[in-house]
Amino acid sequence: MKDDRPETRPGSENLEPERTPSRPLPDFDGGVPGRPAAMEVLRDGNFLRFLIGVFLVQLGAQMQNIAVGWEIYERTHSALALGMVGLAQVAPVLLLAIPSGHLSDRYDRKRLFLASNVLMFLAAAGLSAASAFGWPVGSIYAFLFLTGVGQALNRPARWAIQPTLVPRRLMLSAVTWNSSFWQTAAITGPALGGLVIALAHSATACYALNTAFLACVIGLNAMLKVRPTARDSGPVTIRTLLAGLRFVMKTEMLVAAMTLDLLAVLLGGATALLPIFARDILHVGPAGLGWLRAAPSIGSLSMAFLQTQRAPLQRTGPVLLGAVAGFGVATIVFGLSRNVYVSFAALLLTGAFDNISVVVRQTLTQMLTPDAMRGRVSAINSIFIASSNELGEFESGILARFTGAVGAVVLGGLGALLTVIAVAALWPALRRLGPLNDLKPADPETLP
Repeated sequence: MKDDRPETRPGSENLEPERTPSRPLPDFDGGVPGRPAAMEVLRDGNFLRFLIGVFLVQLGAQMQNIAVGWEIYERTHSALALGMVGLAQVAPVLLLAIPSGHLSDRYDRKRLFLASNVLMFLAAAGLSAASAFGWPVGSIYAFLFLTGVGQALNRPARWAIQPTLVPRRLMLSAVTWNSSFWQTAAITGPALGGLVIALAHSATACYALNTAFLACVIGLNAMLKVRPTARDSGPVTIRTLLAGLRFVMKTEMLVAAMTLDLLAVLLGGATALLPIFARDILHVGPAGLGWLRAAPSIGSLSMAFLQTQRAPLQRTGPVLLGAVAGFGVATIVFGLSRNVYVSFAALLLTGAFDNISVVVRQTLTQMLTPDAMRGRVSAINSIFIASSNELGEFESGILARFTGAVGAVVLGGLGALLTVIAVAALWPALRRLGPLNDLKPADPETLP
């Protein structure tokens, strides 16, 4: 069997292996000959527990997002108040992501992962109480801030743990299945959340269900067996804190893909304004809002399924740029539509195109990042994700205040198209990016 100990390289004296789990894990480079990679990874019970946890977290989060958006708009009738939902969650991620990534590279990633689940559980329980007892809107933002703190801890630890659960040769398949489970929950969550609100005439039940899901997630993640990896035991300095940022900025493919995703979704995202479209433009109510919110995830899951059935992309760069351009066009169509079916189809296409971008970016991050830096690089990735999603919601709310919801969405789609042109011009190597499976981890010491 291949030696599982981390390779020792010059300058790695401060790296030590994490505690060996109580049960031996399969060889990281091993596998079962003859099994299709797309299905083989699902036969691993350890990774399957991880995926179920991802599903439940996302299912509850999407129900919570629907409930928060509906409840706040019902109370305030303000687009700016909807935008503040994103700001309340993104602020702690932006503040804490880099320290959280450093913690993930120095301490037990599994414990940090569980701690993040506990924080999100407490926040969901708080939202349940705030809704049930009619506490002020400010209390909802406070519990959303606590959710953001949990997410700041969760994202670096989760993305650092995932590569330790599967062989490297199955990484693309693992990322694709992770996206599929995530998107399945993202489809089910909004539809279920809208239905629950319509039946209960209250958002409280959605928060309570999210609390129950997170309790189950804590139990599932407590059973995970994590492969030992190298970790940083050197002194904490500004240099080590910012090592992940330096690595990303010096790795051309990472900074290009992350910038493309950041700006396109930041400018082109329309999810924060969906309550306005559902209530005032398309007139479909909370159940219709749930389906509109689920539409991008339906498109994303469909695309993820197609990708598991196809051979890996050979011309990854052109496909990525084309997908983001398609995302921008579909966003513009949604903004201009007054027909609920056209709007649903446009949102479905935004999800399908976005899935290509997500899978490529996440696979690039996993394939190019050395084990000892996964936490810190994942932290930078989480900053890009949070900035594009939650900060994008804030941006949409601000812009809608001056241009209206339709104007904000259409301008955002145009911004996504301009982003594709700018990124393709600034990083021409992205246009030539080929198969992802051929990539190897970059050595931080040899980067320019």
